[in-house]
Amino acid sequence: MRERPRVRTRQALSAAPAPLRVLGIATGGDGIARLPDGRTAFVPRTAPGDLVEVRLVHEARRFVRAELVRVLEPGPDRIEAPCPHYTREACGGCQLQHLTPAAQLAAKQSIVGETLRRLGKLDLPDPSIIPAERTWGYRSRITLAPGRGAKLGLHPYDRPADVFDLDRCHITDPALMRLWTVLKRQRRWLPADLVHLVLRLDRQGRRHAVAECRGDRAWDTAPELARALAQDGEYAVLWWHPEGGAPRVLVGDSTYPATVFEQVNPAMGDLVRNYALEQLGEVRGRQLWDLFAGIGESTIELARRGAAVDSVESDPRAVAEASRRMEQLGLGGSQVRCVVGKAEEVIGRLRAPDLALANPPRVGMDPRVTAALVERRPRRVVYISCDPATLARDLARLNPAYRVSAVQGFDLFPQTAHVETVAVLEAQ
Repeated sequence: MRERPRVRTRQALSAAPAPLRVLGIATGGDGIARLPDGRTAFVPRTAPGDLVEVRLVHEARRFVRAELVRVLEPGPDRIEAPCPHYTREACGGCQLQHLTPAAQLAAKQSIVGETLRRLGKLDLPDPSIIPAERTWGYRSRITLAPGRGAKLGLHPYDRPADVFDLDRCHITDPALMRLWTVLKRQRRWLPADLVHLVLRLDRQGRRHAVAECRGDRAWDTAPELARALAQDGEYAVLWWHPEGGAPRVLVGDSTYPATVFEQVNPAMGDLVRNYALEQLGEVRGRQLWDLFAGIGESTIELARRGAAVDSVESDPRAVAEASRRMEQLGLGGSQVRCVVGKAEEVIGRLRAPDLALANPPRVGMDPRVTAALVERRPRRVVYISCDPATLARDLARLNPAYRVSAVQGFDLFPQTAHVETVAVLEAQ
């Protein structure tokens, strides 16, 4: 009979029996150390080489989770985090600000490589990581949550139900932070039933504020907020997104789909997409699948290069935006079929592929998608992943029909433990 984890309350746990030496960085950004009894200890906000005093907050048979009490001896890669929220409020938006840029890249290399070997059973070295062009101020979107006492901000990593009042997010684009500086003073004009406030910058530099609300009570104070922003020389398109309803513009004029997915680091997102498209090789005259196509940026480029594309996306608003862009460019017709639906539900209706591109969300691909790839056997699959664990799982499902010929990492999210990975698979 399998032993159940021993879980105790935070108050009942004592300090670790001795100082711990941090050995590396785990998926998620926690430092890794070893207890004298051999169990692995995960300690947030620690760096390789640190000698630390910790307090245990969770125990299981093979591992413990701990919180940092103090650093007794800093490792060579530890630095002072530039953002006050990182230490003062234990902001959960970043995990690696206390590491040098070189140490962050090394940690991400190890995370991807170790995950592919351990979970995917793949005999692969740690991949190289292409560094970001900007390590600060790169995010084009930030999601803020309301909290008690009229707070509006982000969550501490160790208390995800709490919210601290945000002053400034150092990894978010300065144009959005200028908007936020004024908007937070005018928060009285926000809806009372606010669930999230999303600030977003589009490719033309226009700013959008999306109020995601509980229920369907109208946001009738949006004009007052717009006037208050204008008095301070700021402007944003104001969107209201009621629960279960369609988002709509209340102030401003925009066809930009501010609620659909797009990479929060646009410049690096373009770099990843261009790399992935190049890995497909010559596409002219070929039939391709573009799975999880989003707003169709890859589909459009593939069509420009002469490919016939079945483009699959579950969000109808994203598909509408893709179709609008293709119509403007004179693409579409029989060359491109835009299919609205979940990939696992529509994949059986797609044309037989020569090549496939997949860019799934963090949960990875449904087993029905990997099974269809094995059955239909496009000669090359390029997989863009934002989570090494689900990438490793899916690559294992695609084995032995495919072998991995290349893996390349991209640092889309500096100061965080997240990493984007492109894997190239060849049919065998």
